[in-house]
This record gives sequence, structure tokens and C-alpha cells, in this order.
Amino acid sequence: MASPTAVVRRLTRGFRHPSLQPADIWLLLQSTVAATAAWVIARRLIHHHEPFFAPVAAVVSLNASVGERGLNALRLLLGVIVGIGVAEVTLLILGGGYGSLSVATFVALALTRAFGGARIVLAQAAVSAILTIAVANGEVGYQRLTDALIGAGVALAFTQLVFSPEPLRLLRRFEGNALEAMAAGLELTALGLDGDETLGEQAVESQRELRDHLSELARVRRASARVARHSLAWRARIVPVVRENEDAGYLDLLGGSCLLLTRTSLEADPDDQRRLAPCIHALATTLAEIAPHPGDRAARQRAVDRSLEILQEMRGIDAEPAPELAAVLMAARVAVNDLMLFAGVEPSEARAATREEPREEKDIPEVPAPARATKDRLPALGLRLWRRIRG
Repeated sequence: MASPTAVVRRLTRGFRHPSLQPADIWLLLQSTVAATAAWVIARRLIHHHEPFFAPVAAVVSLNASVGERGLNALRLLLGVIVGIGVAEVTLLILGGGYGSLSVATFVALALTRAFGGARIVLAQAAVSAILTIAVANGEVGYQRLTDALIGAGVALAFTQLVFSPEPLRLLRRFEGNALEAMAAGLELTALGLDGDETLGEQAVESQRELRDHLSELARVRRASARVARHSLAWRARIVPVVRENEDAGYLDLLGGSCLLLTRTSLEADPDDQRRLAPCIHALATTLAEIAPHPGDRAARQRAVDRSLEILQEMRGIDAEPAPELAAVLMAARVAVNDLMLFAGVEPSEARAATREEPREEKDIPEVPAPARATKDRLPALGLRLWRRIRG
């Protein structure tokens, strides 16, 4: 058995682990407060003697990615309702017993599965049916449903009103993560072009792993749109969120372009590789500089201007490029085009800018800024509530 000192040391290492960020601690605190609030409501207001499922429901509801926790609460509630309903009907027709438990569990799972229920819906439906049949007490289903309503209600209050994430800020955080991963892959590519073949192989693998960041970005794009549509706090942000979602979609194309640029440049002639290395490094630096502030108009303008300059520099490497170098130039043009699309340049203008010699300046349109929680969200929320009260 580990000594107390060893246990403390392990816990300390856990708190220093880079995966435990302040944002993660904040979410853990939210779950803790929600569980406590659900327990107090069930115990003090509803007078349940053992309201264990209310805090459990609150924690399970909030155990999802930011932007999807409200939907998770509704899914939990749906599963509980289906499971209890199926179990009560089974008890009414067949009575108690292991046969009834099997029938109720199967029917609850089959119903939720047939309607495309998520895993949490299936699990809660099955558990609710099992508990209702196993205890065979008419109060069990009612108490579990009440606790589920309390826990899910607290979770919804947290996710839709009190701690509802600002959709633009949420979206841009993951845009920055994707841009940072692209920059890291291109930086490895530049080092590989300087003669380190090992780093060149790592660059290709790094660009492949970029798919994970882009998948997360795609999930957050859906979640941010859902938050803007369904949250009272942020419904006024639908238009800028839709626009930013369209821009963020081009990062998926940019990720593919960066992978293509990495692969083609590493296949070029060794002399061309050495001449390409500074240009790839400059492009990586450009993406790294915009990553911390993907929603800043000035940062987008600098990224577009600098990427077009880099493209011109790459074209000047060889007046009559070999096929391999021509493929690199094509990949670079596509990557710059995708970066301009993300920055908000019109597709026709982006295509023209990457083909022009010499190029023309392309102005970036205004970029919507995230709302401030205390200044923008609360007055808008209060106005909406007042309008609803007045009918």
C-alpha cells in the first residue's frame, strides 16, 4: 500500500499536469455546485429522504463538452422518462419478477435505439427501467423522475443561464487550437527541408493528427450554433455566430492544404528544399501569430498580407520550376487561398489575389467581437424575460 507521502506526491503531480487547465477546474467547480444545489432542492424543498439521484443527474448532465451540456441534460431526462414509462406499463401488464425486468429493459433500449437515442439516453432508459422493476414500488419511478427533473433542471439553469458559454469565444478558442497545430506542422516541415529527415517524417504525422483538432472544431461549430439558437442569453448572437461558422469551415480546407504543402515540399529536389525552408517557416510563423487571436481583424489582415508576400517569394525561387517544385507552388497557392477565405475575403477575390503578379491589397471585412458577459448578456437576457412576462 502506498504511503501518505507518495499519495500526496501523486496528487500534486496530477494538479501540475498540463491537461488540468484553469478552465477544467472551473467546469469541475460548476459540476460540484450543481450537484450540491440539486441535493439541497430535493432534500429541503421536495423533502426526499434519500435524494441521491438528483445530484447524480446534475453531474451526469454536465459531464459533456462545453456547448453540449444542455443537450446532455435533455437526453438524460428523456432516457429517464422512457425507462420509467416502459417499466410502469410492464408492471401493470406482467407484474414484477426477473421476466418483467428483462422485458422492460429490452423494450426501453429498443425504443430509444429505434429513435436514434444517444448513449446516455440508452443508459438512463435501461437503468430507470431496471430500478423501477427491481424495487417494484410505485414510488420509485416517481421519485427517480422527480430527482431527474431536479438534477437536469439545475444543469439546464447552469448551462443556459448562469454559465452559458459565449458562442463566438468558444468557437474561436478551437479555431486557435487548429491554427496552432497547423503552424507546428509547417514548422516541422521547414526544419525537415533544412536536412533533418526525421523531422520531415514527424511533420507529415503532425499534419495527419491535425484531423483531431479539426474534428473538435467541427463539433464546436455545431455546438456554438446550438447555443446561439437555444440559449436565452445568446440568442441575439445568431447572425455573427453563423458568419463565424462559415469562416471556420475553411480551416478544414486549410488543414488539407497544409498537409499537401508538407508532402509536396518534402518531395522536391534537395536544393529546392533548402530554398523553400525559409518560406515554409515564414508561413508557419504567420499561422502561429494569428492563432492566439483568430477573431482579430488586424491579425487576419496581417496574415493575409504576409501569406501573399510569402507566395510571391516562393514563385521567385525558380522562373521555370521543375514538376516537383511546381506542385509545391500549387499547394502553397491553395493554402494561401484557404487562409484568405477563413479571414473573410470573398472566394473570387481570394482566387484572383493568389494568381495576380504583382498582387493587390485585399482588405479584410469587419469581424464580429464576442459579447461581454456582464455588459451584453445580462441586459439582453433581462429584456427578453421582461417581454415574456408581459406576453
